Amino acid sequence: MKQMGLLLCASLLMTSCASPAVRDAGLDKFAPRKAERDLSAGIRAYEDGEYESSARLLQSSLSARLFVISDQVAAHKHLAFIHCAQAREEACRDEFRKALQLDRRFELTPAESGHPLWGPVFRSVKDSMTKERFRSWAWPLRAPADLAESGGPATPA
Repeated sequence: MKQMGLLLCASLLMTSCASPAVRDAGLDKFAPRKAERDLSAGIRAYEDGEYESSARLLQSSLSARLFVISDQVAAHKHLAFIHCAQAREEACRDEFRKALQLDRRFELTPAESGHPLWGPVFRSVKDSMTKERFRSWAWPLRAPADLAESGGPATPA
């Protein structure tokens, strides 16, 4: 029973180490894996305006294979912000696309979506991916005459 409690505590810490409350309390130091430590340090560097260091750490966290999807999304989101802030719009789009491929329900916060650099880029990528997804679900509709020729149901004359 004691081991299960420790395992539960460790897993909760690991999944939440990127949250601001955990980082602010200094608990992120106890993250058991390099990927989660790099994510936390990368977000902290981003918040401190150290974008080069942040990008390196965020990329490292992704290379080290973050376990939790929301952590992967957070890394891609912050990389997108960095690319947009440095006028690398295509790289920004790519990072938002990766985040949305991981979680199609991913949204920016109201403050983030209102940002003049990355807000419009995010909306554009999201709209584009929604349209692509819809097109992949749609099938070519055939006219009744085409159906009759192909052996489908005949139309009344």
